[in-house]
Amino acid sequence: MTSNRQLFETHARAGCVGLVGGADWLNRAIRRMQHGGLSPERRSDWSHAFLLSGVRADGQHWVLESDLEMHRKQIRLGVQENRASKYFDEQAFPNLAILDFGLDAAQTAAVLSAALDLLAGLTRYSLREIVGTLLAVQSRRLRLRDNVLAQEGSLYCSAMVQHCYAQVGMQFGDRLSTKNTMPEDIAATALPHQRHVLVRA
Repeated sequence: MTSNRQLFETHARAGCVGLVGGADWLNRAIRRMQHGGLSPERRSDWSHAFLLSGVRADGQHWVLESDLEMHRKQIRLGVQENRASKYFDEQAFPNLAILDFGLDAAQTAAVLSAALDLLAGLTRYSLREIVGTLLAVQSRRLRLRDNVLAQEGSLYCSAMVQHCYAQVGMQFGDRLSTKNTMPEDIAATALPHQRHVLVRA
């Protein structure tokens, strides 16, 4: 079977969208909470979304994402840039997808520039906004409105991806509010794209 590393090395390019379904308790909870209103299955395959930013001078694929990074002596909450190798662990991330929306060079630059602006502006990861989105998951009417718990200067993962793609006129969900966009919305989008998917759990 193809490994996570091989999927990146074969299909990743700057401007693509990445999705993962994680195996830890928080990722499983996010996957489960998308059940019903978004995913007809018991839980969604997806818990996190990010942008691929290309291969750097170190020969590594890098990603731009809004995430919770917790280490022994450091906690990072918000938009950040990381090596894609953090998603090579197939036990921690059994599900992985790369979605290629066929962006041209100008569109790719616009999407990544928007992400870098968020990075430079120290945009925070918003657990509060995730709660607001999950409250609205069962109501199409609420999901089309602004997130009821929206905060200035904050975006969670899939909302960040939608914000950046909005710069080139691409909306993953029909009339869906940016800050109510979940990973499953991106996975289920009707926008034309190529999908490269590994689902193990």
